[in-house]
Amino acid sequence: MREYPTLFLLSLMVAFIPLSAAYGAETPLDLKWAQLIPPKPAAPATPAAPKSFFSGMPRKVDDGSPAPPPLADAKFMSMKRRQPGGDAPPAVVAGLNGKLVSIGGYIVPLDFESTTIKEFLLVPFVGACIHVPPPPANQIIYVKSEKGIEITGQFDPVTVVGTLSTETAFTGLADAGYSLSADTVQVLTP
Repeated sequence: MREYPTLFLLSLMVAFIPLSAAYGAETPLDLKWAQLIPPKPAAPATPAAPKSFFSGMPRKVDDGSPAPPPLADAKFMSMKRRQPGGDAPPAVVAGLNGKLVSIGGYIVPLDFESTTIKEFLLVPFVGACIHVPPPPANQIIYVKSEKGIEITGQFDPVTVVGTLSTETAFTGLADAGYSLSADTVQVLTP
């Protein structure tokens, strides 16, 4: 009777060895775009300034100082487009550095030959950096794929699997708060 439990345990161990070998490889973290934004520290409570009843604007205090000069016409058109928070280094989640991740998004090509793309920005929504101002740097991932990928349309969603880095990348279109070395890029077709 003592041999029965031993044989049973050995058969269980042999049965689960292939499963443990299959799952021994690191499984990519299924990353969502919101997880790339670090949590904000709690702001101290400050009393709100009194507001005017009709306009909702703070009451003006007439201290006798002159009004600020108006901006020169059309100067704002020649100013560089700035990303939100572009004055400071991007706020990134340091705990994601070096993690194997899987994340979905849209491609903004940077380096391509014909229809093969080797470097691109991965963004959370269609048209970011091209048709609309770029999102904050922590919502842009600079991706480099050694093999390159074939893409038929720029507006096709993709899923990228690879190692994420908190290294900032500066491109001509936008600054990226994260970099990713892609193992695979899968184009999702509707």
